[in-house]
Amino acid sequence: MSFKVAIIGRPNVGKSTLFNRLVGKRIALVDDQPGVTRDRREGDGQLGDLKFIVIDTAGLEEAAPDALETRMKAQTDRAIEEAHVCLFMIDGRVGVMPEDEKFGAALRASGKPVVLLVNKTEGKGLDGVYEAYGLGLGEPIAVSAEHGEGMAEIYTALQPIHDSLDLKEVEGERLDWDDPLKPLRVAIVGRPNAGKSTLINQMIGDERMLTGPEAGITRDSIAIDWTWSGPDRDWPVKLHDTAGMRRKSKVQEKLEKLSVADTLRAIRFAEVVILMLDADMALEKQDLQIADLALQEGRALVLVANKWDKVDDRQQALNELREKVDRLLPQAPGLPIVTLSALTGRNVDRLMPAVTKVYVDWNAKVKTSDLNVWLEDATSRHPPPAVKGRRIKIRYMAQTKTRPPTFVAHSQRAEELPESYRRYLVNGIREAFELPAVPIRLLFRSQKNPFESKKKKR
Repeated sequence: MSFKVAIIGRPNVGKSTLFNRLVGKRIALVDDQPGVTRDRREGDGQLGDLKFIVIDTAGLEEAAPDALETRMKAQTDRAIEEAHVCLFMIDGRVGVMPEDEKFGAALRASGKPVVLLVNKTEGKGLDGVYEAYGLGLGEPIAVSAEHGEGMAEIYTALQPIHDSLDLKEVEGERLDWDDPLKPLRVAIVGRPNAGKSTLINQMIGDERMLTGPEAGITRDSIAIDWTWSGPDRDWPVKLHDTAGMRRKSKVQEKLEKLSVADTLRAIRFAEVVILMLDADMALEKQDLQIADLALQEGRALVLVANKWDKVDDRQQALNELREKVDRLLPQAPGLPIVTLSALTGRNVDRLMPAVTKVYVDWNAKVKTSDLNVWLEDATSRHPPPAVKGRRIKIRYMAQTKTRPPTFVAHSQRAEELPESYRRYLVNGIREAFELPAVPIRLLFRSQKNPFESKKKKR
């Protein structure tokens, strides 16, 4: 069991900045605008030899029962329950606010150990630190999350709490990419309000992500560890919930640009991308751009038509959706389509089998001997066209990479081979070796004629 540390405080006191400092990476979004963080985020933190899981939380605010801020506070309450110790942060520049006193009292009532941090104290004196004594949470620590000041003092405060707990740390071994114990990285992307967070909650069976009728609730890309019990074995999975991506022309605010950049990073580091579609507005221009981006990055792709329970003639709608996918995304024919309702949970159990199937194809390896037997047959049935009166001969082909399957063909004057013939070969590889849906990369290398230099000398 890992030592868990939750960062608690009002909005805009610097919680996400401290989170990034403790994990050593700029993972959480940081902006001057209050209330940037909404979902709770976990990361592997370290101070010296002390390792722990650090939890970034939404800013504590008083709000109406049905308000978004109240749902955000419920997520923060969950983080307090899970944590072994809370880092309660206040803003040293403005001093102790009435909200700080209320939330400080609530933390005392929780019974959890609390370390009081006074942030933004660089060059501003210690007035805020002296004022923090009135919260009754022990001796405050002056820190600057942005500049890294006060980290040694936080270590000193956390170390005895860690040592007092009976935690059995399990050291994990380094895992290769194809190790069955390595988590499968899955990014769930789509336009705003497509139901991405609701789907994750339904998959893991817990209200882990903040949801609601408002569009654009999710801002950060949140990673969640989960285990899916498949028919043959258990699959460790790391699910990435992402912010909705609108058309580029509509993205104006700095915060939304940061959210989109975070989503793009999640796509690049994922192995399988789940594109959420709204059944009523499936495969609009923005959906196609997101799908094309995932395929260009070489990711395996699964399409999910959400809100399928609202569709009247489902068979006709599915046929029309399949036709649109085949017509508008020809670079990955046979993309798997899963129709479901994230809200009710209908058909959600069909999603992970489709994800693992496309993931296995994405890792496919083809024997060089089988590949060249196929190549000889394919080129004899449909020889490469003659260019400038001379035929181009493809001598042999080999697979050089997986994830996605990448093949290299050796040929003279490869640069003159028409694009149409390249597509013919790619489609032939898909059909012969049963590799639908996943992106396939086919590269050509020119072989130099060893007698060409001798001819020039004559």
